[in-house]
Amino acid sequence: MTQPVLEINHLVKQIGAKQIIKDISFSVNEGEIFGLLGPNGAGKTTIIRSIVKLISKTSGEIIILGKNIDTSYTEAIQQVGAIVENPEFYPYMTGLQNLKTFASMSRNKISNERLEEIIQLVHLDKAINNKVKTYSLGMRQRLGVAQALIHEPKLLIFDEPTNGLDPEGMKEFRLQMKMLARQGVSVLVSSHLLTEMEQLCDRFAIIERGELTHIADMKQENLAEAEQLQTFHMHLEPLELSRELLTNWKIDYILADNGTSHFFVKSSPSDIPSLVKKLVSEDVSIFAIEAHTKTLEERFLEITKHNGGSME
Repeated sequence: MTQPVLEINHLVKQIGAKQIIKDISFSVNEGEIFGLLGPNGAGKTTIIRSIVKLISKTSGEIIILGKNIDTSYTEAIQQVGAIVENPEFYPYMTGLQNLKTFASMSRNKISNERLEEIIQLVHLDKAINNKVKTYSLGMRQRLGVAQALIHEPKLLIFDEPTNGLDPEGMKEFRLQMKMLARQGVSVLVSSHLLTEMEQLCDRFAIIERGELTHIADMKQENLAEAEQLQTFHMHLEPLELSRELLTNWKIDYILADNGTSHFFVKSSPSDIPSLVKKLVSEDVSIFAIEAHTKTLEERFLEITKHNGGSME
């Protein structure tokens, strides 16, 4: 089995008598986008700051490509590119000057060709010679991604990277991360934006009050949902006959309260074809049928409600 790019084993962070992070373990695989999902204050940033040693952990083990950060920090951190808070730059210097300044601090020589490749990758070629003070938030975010990529890391770490970005900026960031993942780069990203994480991540972990309460593969979540009872929106005519048949067949449904023939039927997906045949045989006209798939937000609320937590 391929070695994980990042391994977190029994991570604990304690301040005084209070445990901020409570025995958290997870791993991130090569070419995977892994999300830490949870409300503000859940502990996501503390986990990320512990990984890059911006704060010291109380106990536990953090391994990056086989290197323990406690015993081989220099070797381990060489494989990481990170934006832990808002990317900071010299505003009166151009984007290119900022990148060259950062490149000069690298242990390895960064060629002009490498810089040009990264600039093209983050689509900043038209603005790279402008002063950073003229950049929009989205452009500064792209420059931050460029900075994180300079030394060709195997692991990228972003803490709330889409905060303040408009929908176009979020989409652009998402496409960049997916492209990098296809090239084998692993991405660890934290956010409280549920819809954005649903579109971005391959796997996600829910963090609540410093605890990891749920971890799942996004595809498996969708498959599991498909195997369970789902709600189907069905437009059936005539209304009274449809209602009588569904009631007699003991089909669980809710009728739209606006007086129209829109039914919300709860059923297993595998039972829908036979239900359609039965309705048609009784001269019911079916004008629409649409499955309602749970979003990550709904799954999150289900899980946190079950665990006694909330997004508040």
